[in-house]
Amino acid sequence: MAYMIDGHNLIGQLPDISLDDPNDEAKLIQKLAGFAARTGKRCLVVFDHGLPGGTSRMSSRAVQVVFASARSSADRVMMERIKKIPDPLGWTVVSSDRDVQAVARSRRMSTLHSEEFATLLQSPPRPKIDAGEATDVQLSDAEVDEWLDLFGGEK
Repeated sequence: MAYMIDGHNLIGQLPDISLDDPNDEAKLIQKLAGFAARTGKRCLVVFDHGLPGGTSRMSSRAVQVVFASARSSADRVMMERIKKIPDPLGWTVVSSDRDVQAVARSRRMSTLHSEEFATLLQSPPRPKIDAGEATDVQLSDAEVDEWLDLFGGEK
């Protein structure tokens, strides 16, 4: 699964990034890279009004970054991309814009409001269970002897 995200919509829902910050896009991209790393999900984030528009050099394998041109908007870019995606069922669209969500739903894509995804993005990673701890079983000497007898091991 992959996420197509309206970047500025999402920034507006995050408590630790401000739309007034000149580095707001870079900070969001860092957060999305961490999210992608811990979930294994790809992200395509679209921002308004980048010059000259198009795919940014800030893109990575896990997070593709696109800026709408000065003559367009993130919403318009997202709707155009949604219409062209060959595997719409593999995507979730993150936007608070009703028109964007309607286009996504018309292609049977999942949708999330930016506020919902912000909560997901802020969630701490799931704790990893150490396989050694999970399988650490204490056996008595009698149990060990029983297993050795059963499987022919040396005592």
